[in-house]
Amino acid sequence: MAQYDEEFKQAIVEEYLKGASGYKVLSAKFGVNRMTIKGWVNLYRHHGDAGLRKRPSHYSARFKLSVLNQMWQQGLSFNQVAALFDLRGGARMVSGWAHRYYEGGLDALEPKPRGRPKKMKNPENPLPAPVRPQDARTLEDLRKENEYLRAEVAYLKKLDALVRAKKQVAPKKRKL
Repeated sequence: MAQYDEEFKQAIVEEYLKGASGYKVLSAKFGVNRMTIKGWVNLYRHHGDAGLRKRPSHYSARFKLSVLNQMWQQGLSFNQVAALFDLRGGARMVSGWAHRYYEGGLDALEPKPRGRPKKMKNPENPLPAPVRPQDARTLEDLRKENEYLRAEVAYLKKLDALVRAKKQVAPKKRKL
């Protein structure tokens, strides 16, 4: 979304209010969406110069609910409510609030944390050690398995030594 400075917005709104040009002509002339220009004009009409200034766009769940309640009670459109409350997100933001409220109630209107979530937990709160299940095998079974594995390793070492000895004894072929 493009960011426009206050003077640029002011110039477009003043040109519209003079009556010389409509939304469509101004949109083509300045390369700005006509609905964006319409929103600026509505903000200017409701709030004056303050309507065209930058404002933060984070709102509490209670504020969002009060905006929606007023919209429903007075039968206002999303655009009208956005202009009335000077909401920078415009009609799209208000319609998103309404949709989330219908889907999940007041909890869905709570602000969500922004940015990428942390990958690691705090080192101050280390994870508990994993609980290992007790091995069902007896001590005697483990000793037998250990003895078998030792014999297998010894056999492989002996085999490796024999293969190496055989390679050393074999005569090397000469290159011509």
